[in-house]
Amino acid sequence: MDKIPILRMGSFLLVTIQVDLYDRLALDLEADLVQMVNKTSSKGVLIDISAVSIVDSFMGRIIGNIASMSKILDAETVVVGMQPAVAITLIELGLPLKGVHTALDVEKGMNLLKSMIGDDHGDEDETDDDDTFAE
Repeated sequence: MDKIPILRMGSFLLVTIQVDLYDRLALDLEADLVQMVNKTSSKGVLIDISAVSIVDSFMGRIIGNIASMSKILDAETVVVGMQPAVAITLIELGLPLKGVHTALDVEKGMNLLKSMIGDDHGDEDETDDDDTFAE
């Protein structure tokens, strides 16, 4: 059974959707993500949809649901990497995605989450002296 990985990055959760979501996978992601927000007391959820070429009304509602449920659990939601065609489709479907913030890419999305929760240390693994990271 397919699963979308949910990565913890400091006080945030990162989800990168690399496949087109069918209904069951989308529902599983919704449940898994909300459970993970609760379990880890995360303050933000970043969903990268840059590899997603089609978002239907069901998927739009799932993203909105994730944002609403996360907000109830005291976490903000940012969606990044939205293709122009996806944005057009969401508007044409009448899905404004209330409570979902957007950014162009993961870096800008993380910065947005940090600014929304007033956290300068959202990624606890960052080093202060340079941009190199141990692997």
